[in-house]
Amino acid sequence: MDFGEVLGKAWRIIWKHKVLWIFGIFAGCGTGGGGGGGGGSSGWRQNLGSEQPFGPGTASEVERFLVGAGQWIGENLWIIALAILAILILAVLAIFLGTIGRIGLIRGTVQADGEAETLRFGELFRGSMPFFWRVFLLSFLIGLAVLVVFVPLALFGVVTAGVGFLCMLPLLCVLLPLLWVAGIVVQQANAAMVIEDLSMRDGLRRGWQVAKKNIGPVFLIWLITFVIGVVIGIVIVIPVLVIVIPAGIAFATSRGELSTTALLIAGSCFLIYLPVLLVARGILTAYVESVWALTFLRLTRPEARAVIQESSPANA
Repeated sequence: MDFGEVLGKAWRIIWKHKVLWIFGIFAGCGTGGGGGGGGGSSGWRQNLGSEQPFGPGTASEVERFLVGAGQWIGENLWIIALAILAILILAVLAIFLGTIGRIGLIRGTVQADGEAETLRFGELFRGSMPFFWRVFLLSFLIGLAVLVVFVPLALFGVVTAGVGFLCMLPLLCVLLPLLWVAGIVVQQANAAMVIEDLSMRDGLRRGWQVAKKNIGPVFLIWLITFVIGVVIGIVIVIPVLVIVIPAGIAFATSRGELSTTALLIAGSCFLIYLPVLLVARGILTAYVESVWALTFLRLTRPEARAVIQESSPANA
């Protein structure tokens, strides 16, 4: 496989068809997210009582904070309920958009690789829906299996005060490579399900066959995309650290208006940078997914791309 051709073609595709950036942003929704918050801390502080510094005879600051926090929660249960509901809705939306984003990137890459002149958002979105449950269920089952294996190990390590982690090192040395292999197989299985219109079971079998027969090229593509992701990820997150770290130091070492001002400035700067962060992550995700889709095409028979090209607007 010509790695330079794959890497270069993937970049040319996402640069020419910038609609794929949107699907990259969608796909990024399913790979983690950031949190933000702290808006309720001022309410808790109001319930702590005295504004005077804590003297030797008063309750500890931690105890007073917990009492104030418990009182605030008890008085604002409806806010907690709304927050939980909002988190659940956002989680469902993130899963939906993340799955559609991955499918849309695969479809768009294959159509662009077939020399489609234009890619339309609506066509890619609608065309991705028939594959949603297959791709989602495969990711869900793999994620569930990982949780079933790693959560008990993590709990064992915590209960044994870290001694269990040392005992599990040989097991982890075996599990981590298996986790890497599973990720590669799922990546190829997603491409197989979308490009060749296979069922989840057949797609998983196809992904395993492709990865097993081409372990060298697949490993190199993974290594290249991993390095690219780490480097670009660090560059993207540096402005966030520049915003958060000084604000955190100011908040921890000061009181009153100064700490509030530091948080307000940091929050404003983050909101200004957020669109740049989302677009940058979207471009990176679009590029990596495009590389993997092209890798599947290059490692399988040329006819594999015909299934999805038949629905391309350029061939209509």
